[in-house]
Amino acid sequence: MVQHPQPLVELVATGRYLPERVLTNLDLEKMMDTSDEWIRERTGIRERRIARADEKAADMAAEAARRAMERAGVSPGEIDILILSTATPDRLLPSTACDLQAILGARNAMAFDLAAACSGWLYGLTMAEGYLATGRGDIALVVATEKMSSMVDWEDRATSVLFGDGAGAGILRRSTGERGILSCYHRADGTLGNLLYRPAGGAAIPMSPEVLANKDHLLKMSGREVFKNAVRSMAEASDIALRKAGLTGDDVDILIPHQANIRIIDATAKYAGIPPEKVYVNVDRYGNMSSAAIPVALDEVLEKGLAGPGSVVHTVAFGAGFTWSAMTFRF
Repeated sequence: MVQHPQPLVELVATGRYLPERVLTNLDLEKMMDTSDEWIRERTGIRERRIARADEKAADMAAEAARRAMERAGVSPGEIDILILSTATPDRLLPSTACDLQAILGARNAMAFDLAAACSGWLYGLTMAEGYLATGRGDIALVVATEKMSSMVDWEDRATSVLFGDGAGAGILRRSTGERGILSCYHRADGTLGNLLYRPAGGAAIPMSPEVLANKDHLLKMSGREVFKNAVRSMAEASDIALRKAGLTGDDVDILIPHQANIRIIDATAKYAGIPPEKVYVNVDRYGNMSSAAIPVALDEVLEKGLAGPGSVVHTVAFGAGFTWSAMTFRF
């Protein structure tokens, strides 16, 4: 008889925020040499959300966090741990997490940013799990917020068509039953970092007129290599996380893969042995929102009733670093 792990921490509520502006493939046709057909065939994306110029990552995070807090019945002062995942911080110092803490009025919370790209929200959940399980706090807020439109080159059709903006959040408490995080698996390979990165803008190569002119502060990606590594790594992570939970693909009610590309999603589901009807996809509506993709999708899954009491939800992500991660929940 398979022994399933006893969850230490439960994800009790989620929330999401998407900017109002919708940028369609037809809109992009007017901006660059591309087409709706070309984008849909290669990525599965039809449209994405784009934040206003004055809409900060912290603002989007606050909207998602408030919705999760309201559903959980949690007030700002009850939050002990605030972890924020982002690849697009509003500024380099202080952290976007501290800005979010100020917006929410979460005066009792420790707060810090986490940089693990598309895997960041799942990394953050595991960090929060450790704090809660060891009694360092009672309630954690883990948020992912991404303003990807601020870091893409809108003249590069290979990358700019892929990304969108948004935020997702989750509230965690210690588990007292069978519901919660059943397993996780996280890995990284920094030797492949230059396949998906921003060459300049940090301390090593600070901003300068030359950096701006060469657009070295914007995202660069080696698409084929990223695809190959994403499929292999997500398949590995899914397999290991499910085995740690004492489960197989047959036990999964809903798979939520990172929403980067429909071909990667399809390949990941195939390797995990999960049929297409159990795979949640919203990449067509939002594009790749980096670490915000999974919490936004999970919030939609729960809101639509696609996962209910006893449901097993499996998530898996891959991003710059490279980082990759998988996590299995029972709700």
